[in-house]
Amino acid sequence: MAGVQKLRVAIAITGVLAALTAASATAATDPTHDSLVYCDGGLDGGATGAVTDAEHTVIVGDQPLPANVHRFRMTVDGISTPVMEAGPPGATEAVVFIHGNPGSSRDFDQLVSATGQFARAVAFDMPGFGHADDPSGGPYTTEGAAHFIDGMLAQLGIQQADMVLHDFGGPWGLQWASEHPDRLKSVVLIDTGVLLNYVGHPLALEWHTPIVGELNMATTTRQTFDASLDAQNPKPLPWAFVNRMYDDFDRSTRCAALHYYRDISSPDAMGRAQAAVLSQRPRPALVVWGQEDPYVPFYIADEQKQAFPDAQVHVLPFAGHWPFVDYPDQVRDLVIPFLRGVVGG
Repeated sequence: MAGVQKLRVAIAITGVLAALTAASATAATDPTHDSLVYCDGGLDGGATGAVTDAEHTVIVGDQPLPANVHRFRMTVDGISTPVMEAGPPGATEAVVFIHGNPGSSRDFDQLVSATGQFARAVAFDMPGFGHADDPSGGPYTTEGAAHFIDGMLAQLGIQQADMVLHDFGGPWGLQWASEHPDRLKSVVLIDTGVLLNYVGHPLALEWHTPIVGELNMATTTRQTFDASLDAQNPKPLPWAFVNRMYDDFDRSTRCAALHYYRDISSPDAMGRAQAAVLSQRPRPALVVWGQEDPYVPFYIADEQKQAFPDAQVHVLPFAGHWPFVDYPDQVRDLVIPFLRGVVGG
């Protein structure tokens, strides 16, 4: 049966590609909302949506949480999302973990658990990702993400944040920080930050392009998703990690990602605007980067000093875009002592 299903998906993909290739020359495009029905929440996604919906499955699901971490749901602006928390729940200063694309709060299980031994630690799914609500036309912009973070911190009673950011969590978290610079106490940047002198990786540029982005998303399968990550990472990522990400990578999440990417017209301009604000207030910063990151090259690590002049920069040889997965012990041994030194001080 699995072989028959794969054949049906392959045939559907071939038909969709042929039809859309013929139509793309005349299709009206919009930089935010695609014209292929794929991301129209009021419809079923059309032919492209059917391909994704037929192929997408969940095979890993929710894994057990670390022993000292608990989870609950909160709602901000009508969007419900799961929150992981460890440590003293009433503390007004907390270490806040913000994931990227394609990811979720579960990316940080071990770091949240370790941080919870000495401080309040929270991580939540951003709108459109993980198990957060993913309404069509949701707040899938950098400013929308920053507003959501602010609402979450308000409901959690967090007044001072020590942020740990990865991937798209960098633009989102630093946008929040540039709007509330007095509330960012310290920051850990893992393969992310102010994106100075950066135009984007090839896949991001595909996603940024109407029709091309929808076709890319529609034709992504678990097999191609896994193969692409393994091919680009210096060593294969753990099976459960990759497949949990794909479990969450349904059509709604793919559409949220397209909108987030298309909201940023220039990563460099965004980064410079954020750095101009953040550099005005000294604060501790730790930068951890995989030297073999295929998406955000390691030279961007040193650019973080334009926002955080006193940043400690550590480039890890042989690590990729997820160094906390490639080399968890080395990343933990950098991040946890740093956080111990800044939280509560």
